[in-house]
Amino acid sequence: MLNDATENVQMARLSQVARALGHPKRIAILNALMQGVQCNCEISAQLGLADNLVSHHMRILEETGLVQSERDPDDARWIYYSVAPEMLAEVRATLHAFFDPARIQPRQPVCGPAAGREGDASCSPCP
Repeated sequence: MLNDATENVQMARLSQVARALGHPKRIAILNALMQGVQCNCEISAQLGLADNLVSHHMRILEETGLVQSERDPDDARWIYYSVAPEMLAEVRATLHAFFDPARIQPRQPVCGPAAGREGDASCSPCP
């Protein structure tokens, strides 16, 4: 079992990734990058997006850590993007753990008839 601080960090990270992947164009970009390293203009042509829009989405994906970039060693104007495999593995493991059906626990009543506190003034029925 994770401690609360570690779990909070993981949930915040998962939320950040979910927000980044919450846009269909970013999912499409990530899917395109799963085919291998590409530059901005290749992704732009493949997805029919303006270069500046691809750059905008790439920035968000890079900030999340899902995508990494590398400048061409001979001409720094060219930037090549790829999926960050370590981050992909981390997201996959976190999602797998989060959506594990074994995590679903039965109700542990703390109030109400099942807890024997039906007449307790500190435990009133839900509105």
